[in-house]
Parts: sequence; structure tokens; C-alpha cells
Amino acid sequence: MHPGTTIRQDCLERNGLSVTDAARILGVDRQTLSNLLNARSGISPEMAVRLEKAFGTPAREWLIRQLDHELAEVMRRADEIDVEAFHTPAHERRGEA
Repeated sequence: MHPGTTIRQDCLERNGLSVTDAARILGVDRQTLSNLLNARSGISPEMAVRLEKAFGTPAREWLIRQLDHELAEVMRRADEIDVEAFHTPAHERRGEA
């Protein structure tokens, strides 16, 4: 789940806030918050700090949620990512120079 969904549920809906009210509280414009809530953008470190100051959830938790979401998105298409596996040359594994 995109972290914007969590913000909408846990911060806005739980507190009876509109997007406009929450944007004012966070000190961002309404479009910035709307983009986040609608999964068009992610949580930046600055936004994480703003969320912590406004709603109490530690910034680190918001950033972990964002990172988990991004990693899950990439893992869904991991088979499409073409990378050549690196193998240490045999003489280096034996400690030879």
C-alpha cells in the first residue's frame, strides 16, 4: 500500500481533516499533499519531518514505509531487470595477488 493511503486514513480521516486543512497544518500547498495522498508522489525526508511534527509518528517510520513501498514495487518487476552477476576471479578468492 502506498504510504499516502496511510496518511489519508491515520492523519486526515482520523482527525476529521480536509486535504486543505491538513496541507495548512503541514505547511505545504494543497496540490503537494494531494499528490502524496493519491500516490503521485512519495514521502520525502522533509515531508516525513512535517508529518512527525504535526501528527507524532516518527519521521523514520514514514521513510521506512516509503522505502518498503518502493522496494515492493521494484520487486514486482525484478525478473525484468537484467543484471550480470559478478563473480570474484578465482585467484582473488584464494588470496593470490
